[in-house]
Amino acid sequence: MKRFLFLSIALALTAGAYADEAKTVGRIELFNGKNLDGWKTFLPDEKADPEETWSVKDGVIHCSGDPVGYLRTTRGYENYTLYFEWRFPGKGGNSGVLLHGSEPDQVWPKSIEGQLESGNAADLWVIGGADFAEHTNPDDRRVPRREASNEKPLGEWNACKVVCDGDTIELYVNGLLQNRATECTETKGFIGFQSEGAPIEFRNLYLEPIRK
Repeated sequence: MKRFLFLSIALALTAGAYADEAKTVGRIELFNGKNLDGWKTFLPDEKADPEETWSVKDGVIHCSGDPVGYLRTTRGYENYTLYFEWRFPGKGGNSGVLLHGSEPDQVWPKSIEGQLESGNAADLWVIGGADFAEHTNPDDRRVPRREASNEKPLGEWNACKVVCDGDTIELYVNGLLQNRATECTETKGFIGFQSEGAPIEFRNLYLEPIRK
């Protein structure tokens, strides 16, 4: 009886351990909080020092906004949910998250941009020939967000979730679905963040693969 009891407890503990593991398997940390391993910078100004534009301190990626360019993952991804936080520490400005990016590196690479510009976060832009069904005006590369802005006041952290599932992209800001793109021509590629004229900060960058 005691042996059976001990065996039951052991099995329960093992099952609990596997359950905990199942909750975390698949999470991919894009940023280790210490340096930019796994990332590469692109600045069209070859004389510019990337370390003056992109730096890491206290678990946060700092972007000076100058010169124009971007920081991107060294590998590509598909079918995932991306999570990150961002804020403008100063007066606000422009930036964006580049989804399904592809080479060659240039300003700007072929991709679908999730806008992070203060006051306009969650607009979607088509870049370099990328496209999706909701983009119907050939004279405007922008598809506005669905709802009124729900960004936090400048200086506070905003949370972004981007679901890239097959040829569909859903963009959430602070828990609210703000935009959706379907029939995307691009379905995989690198993830990038723009340096676009104003200081901006990023933290807690990770993704979770979508199991097919």
